[in-house]
Amino acid sequence: MQVPSEFDVREADLVELVVPNDLQSAKRSEDRIMAELARCRYTADVTFAIKLALEEALTNAVKHGNNNDASKQLVLRYSVTPERTVIMVRDEGVGFSPTRVPDPTADENLERPNGRGIMLMQAYMTRVHFNKAGNEVWMLKRNREEGPISVAQ
Repeated sequence: MQVPSEFDVREADLVELVVPNDLQSAKRSEDRIMAELARCRYTADVTFAIKLALEEALTNAVKHGNNNDASKQLVLRYSVTPERTVIMVRDEGVGFSPTRVPDPTADENLERPNGRGIMLMQAYMTRVHFNKAGNEVWMLKRNREEGPISVAQ
């Protein structure tokens, strides 16, 4: 659970939440982060981007990582400053390889109901980093930036 070096945030600056593995509990933790964004006066566009990416990360962790298992938990770590937001979501699952997720924009995948979460996280956040096991995602969003710069693995 080490902060990726390119995220340039100190461990001591991260708030940690341990959340039951259900979408309602995940939503409450999301609300806490959204309140911090409002307190730091994030723009509407940046707030939307963070909310969308966070919802995707939490949904993937609950449904795919922890397989909707109520006995498991999620760990969130975050830091919100007026300049940037760093969020980590970790599940208790075995993980996955992000490079093996089918391209949701490929013709054969357009009708599939799943598979767009990672693409959306990468499109809306400044940086997205998965740990080697694939059960932890770190996301960085700068406030008032010029478009996305994404994906490290």
